Amino acid sequence: MCAPGAWNGRPCFALRSLRGQGFSRGQSLEIVLATRNRKKVEEFGRILAQSGLTLRSLDEFPDCPDVVEDQETFEGNAVKKARIVAAHTGLAAVADDSGLEVDALGGAPGVFSARWAGPGADDRKNREKLLAELRGVPGGRRAARFVCCIALAFPDGRAETFFGRVEGRIGEEPRGENGFGYDPVFYPVGRARTFAEMAGEEKDALSHRGRALRLLKSHLAGMVGSPARSR
Repeated sequence: MCAPGAWNGRPCFALRSLRGQGFSRGQSLEIVLATRNRKKVEEFGRILAQSGLTLRSLDEFPDCPDVVEDQETFEGNAVKKARIVAAHTGLAAVADDSGLEVDALGGAPGVFSARWAGPGADDRKNREKLLAELRGVPGGRRAARFVCCIALAFPDGRAETFFGRVEGRIGEEPRGENGFGYDPVFYPVGRARTFAEMAGEEKDALSHRGRALRLLKSHLAGMVGSPARSR
């Protein structure tokens, strides 16, 4: 069965695509992680461990073009990235697009999360802008959520999507040294620590990306049979 939110309502293509590429049950599937963000690569590796996948880094394909994230939805950006990388490498590719939605800001920064403070902005500047926008907003109105779309694409253009989200709130100052992005200011529901104060495995169990990747992992579980390897 396809994950909810299949790209443009298309039916589930992944298993047909695997078989069409000569992939058989029990064989290790090579997948390119369509990101150069080392923190994301670490998360992907932890969560997809023991899945029977051979994970390849985008750094192995230095001539792979950078993808402009110009779509209006997380799904659109994730599918675009995965399709371009799969077409360039000739291998299945997994990409994600994720971001933060803050209720008091009308859902912003949303798809602009990574560049909310402007072109070239880093994580610190994005967090500073977020906290400035929320200055004076009481705790009861600081609800927010992380949203993630994971796209699995094949060289023939077929793609499938998997979603994860986690509800929480925005703190008043950064806390913690782990993670990246908005992790130091995001408290998941029911927790007194930010994502940046958690060890990787604890964050993975709660996070939007962890939830989406586990759906992908479960979807591919019947097709592969050996532990994941990073390359």
